[in-house]
Amino acid sequence: MENSVVKKIKEVIERTRVFLQQDGGDVEYVDFKDGIVYVRLTGACVGCSAINVTLYDGIESILLAEVPEVIGIEHV
Repeated sequence: MENSVVKKIKEVIERTRVFLQQDGGDVEYVDFKDGIVYVRLTGACVGCSAINVTLYDGIESILLAEVPEVIGIEHV
C-alpha cells in the first residue's frame, strides 16, 4: 500500500505535468527516499537549456511548499 507522503508527492507531480506537457515535455515519479524525490524528465525537457529551472525553481519549490517531508529533488 502506498503511503500518504508518496501519494501527496504524486499528486503534486501530476498537477505539474500539465504545464510541462503543454511544451512537449513530461515528468515521471521514480522514487522517494530519505526526503529526496527522484523524477525523470522526458520529451522536450531532455536537452532543454531550462531543465534546471523547471526542476528546481518549478517542481522542487512546489514539492517543498506542499509536502513537508520533502527536502529536495533529483533527476535520474
